[in-house]
Amino acid sequence: MPIYCDESGGVGRGVMTLAAVLIEDEKAEALLSRFREVTGLTSELKGSRIDLAERALFFELFAKSGGQAVVGIALSALRPETGEDRGDHDIEIYAQLMNETIGTILPQSGACASVIMDTGRYAEATLLLVRSDIAALIGPWNGATMVESHTLPGLQIADVIANSFFNRALVTERQGRMAAIVQPMLDNRQIKLHVLSGNTQYDN
Repeated sequence: MPIYCDESGGVGRGVMTLAAVLIEDEKAEALLSRFREVTGLTSELKGSRIDLAERALFFELFAKSGGQAVVGIALSALRPETGEDRGDHDIEIYAQLMNETIGTILPQSGACASVIMDTGRYAEATLLLVRSDIAALIGPWNGATMVESHTLPGLQIADVIANSFFNRALVTERQGRMAAIVQPMLDNRQIKLHVLSGNTQYDN
């Protein structure tokens, strides 16, 4: 079963999140189809473009789908060392989050796991380095592929989850509502949370 991955935020925002989602393809397609039916959405499902009510609907549908997710969050770990390039640091945090989330969700994925990553904002050379790390985790015979998120429901689901936890971590007027929407999924462990702070990792 594929593991779908997407990130949200970055060094410039003070928070970076990465969601690794394990969901059967037909269930991902059914979730997106139902979301479109209820909301009237005709374009790509993006976490940055939906309101709180639509987000609550999304997580209700995700709960029913039986999908699983691991979300990695980097907070103070985003501060580069003195003299370190911010772009390089952003990539390092992204790679660390990818390795942590994939490593955590991998045991649930079965022997034929593959990773599908959103091409996102990173260059091909950067993604190739991350793919090498993933190959070390799951084996080069499966590996990781890079796909534009609009082509796969699983990547759009990962986008919404990553964005939701990014907004949950930001101190804004929406933070409390965002936390309330995702809390049931944390309580029943359908979504697991890893918070990276400096060199320390906290699990939920």
